Amino acid sequence: MSQAEHPDRLRPGREVTVEDVRQLMGASTPHFALQLRERIRRLIRGLPVDHPARVEGEREIARLNRIAFVGEVRGHQAEPGLTPLRSVTAPRGGGAAASAAADADHH
Repeated sequence: MSQAEHPDRLRPGREVTVEDVRQLMGASTPHFALQLRERIRRLIRGLPVDHPARVEGEREIARLNRIAFVGEVRGHQAEPGLTPLRSVTAPRGGGAAASAAADADHH
């Protein structure tokens, strides 16, 4: 995925819609979060603060920032006898220090 945008989406005079933002949101994973964040930021730049597409875009930018640096929690707690996945047990929002502490606990 790149930060390149579909030319029609940025055509002068074309109204940016909530659907435009949602189309970009559909591919959001931690791996692509920062690229998508920049595409959405570029798309909503210049819209009035209360424009529905900007409101949706800013909400999505905040979510993309979270998943880019913290990741997503998926799966379930470990079954008896299995080591839990770090993505399920790592402290939320603790950054590198929390991740290192979680790694140390599992070794």
